[in-house]
Amino acid sequence: MPHPHSHARRHPVVREIRHDLSQKPFIVIWEVTRACALVCKHCRAEAQRDAAPGQLTTDEGKDLLRQLAAYEPPRPLVVLTGGDCFERDDLVELVEYGTNLGLSMSISPSVTPLFTKERLIALKEAGGRAMSVSMDGATAETHDAFRGIPGTFDQTVKATQLINEVGFRLQINTTLTRDNIHEAPRMLAKAIELDAFMWYIFFLVPTGRGAQLAAMSPREREDVLHWLHDVSDRIAIKTTEAPQYRRVAFQRAKQAQDPDAKSVAHGELYHWLSRETVRLLGEYPSKPRPPRTPLAINSGSGFAFIDHVGDVYPSGFLPIHVGSIKDTPFAELYRDTPVMQALRTPSSFEGKCGACGYNHFCGGSRSTAYALTHDPLASDPTCLYVPPLYDGPMPAYWNDEIQPLPPNCE
Repeated sequence: MPHPHSHARRHPVVREIRHDLSQKPFIVIWEVTRACALVCKHCRAEAQRDAAPGQLTTDEGKDLLRQLAAYEPPRPLVVLTGGDCFERDDLVELVEYGTNLGLSMSISPSVTPLFTKERLIALKEAGGRAMSVSMDGATAETHDAFRGIPGTFDQTVKATQLINEVGFRLQINTTLTRDNIHEAPRMLAKAIELDAFMWYIFFLVPTGRGAQLAAMSPREREDVLHWLHDVSDRIAIKTTEAPQYRRVAFQRAKQAQDPDAKSVAHGELYHWLSRETVRLLGEYPSKPRPPRTPLAINSGSGFAFIDHVGDVYPSGFLPIHVGSIKDTPFAELYRDTPVMQALRTPSSFEGKCGACGYNHFCGGSRSTAYALTHDPLASDPTCLYVPPLYDGPMPAYWNDEIQPLPPNCE
């Protein structure tokens, strides 16, 4: 289903960050609280109803923002998340403070009674730029089951309308599993209908409450990545814990530019997703957009996570503690800790990830590798791709078996 007008020659296939990622991250996620009224099935944080003891105070949060603003421009992008960041009474104050320091501040709240137009206006006036909400199903039945609270889907649709009305850039986040992949084309259509500027796809990492959900097989993940590449001229696509999307972009660009290049083999799920997309949205978008160029960043390499009490991790899905900003400056933790340094050296990864010619741009999901093998440098067991001439051991849990389509994908 690729669009006939290729954008490959006008846009780089994968965008590399120009500054040295060993010295400074491109994006920092700060979990400002673990409190949240929802009980989402896939919650990384295993959020709770009330704020945890030791949560960073307003002054400690401002000190963190000052540390991030101390970097030379371009400074890291900052995303405030949770739990539900709207549970913090000082959220507007923090956004305004960070904005005045020269930081780009984005917000990722939950849709609960705390999500009000008045709150959004205050955050926008404080300098907030983008806001994301989660939509994990195209129907209320699927989404509300994910979120654990009836009525959340309808409230989320209303929330997207408020976000656009107030003037934020709207990002819709979706976690894909084997249980909801059959709704992915309808979720794509919904994201376009709601005028989202980006559809942000999370590939499930079996950690937190997400360990109880049904992850897709390597073959299914590969099919979904190629489908996402196809639809990236309909809406901007970004993936989390699926850096293989960047490898797919290279493969597809080579295929588009070289008629003699070996074509990529697709599975049944890819063909089903493609047919459903055409049925819902037509063969090609009426106004195709240049696909958003994926960024070459990964856990600990351009990306860092700070939790509610100030502990620093390579990612929110990679629970290896590297230190606390209460004891050590963030810049030192990001730059100097052995785990962070190792994650920025993909040639040292084990197995086929270490041997892969795409590892500088991809590197595999370090979080998934850790969740399944307890080794953050192990080969990603969920990646289907085998580098040419690689004849070493395959990672545990890896398989290329033909499996029946997920439920309802028939």
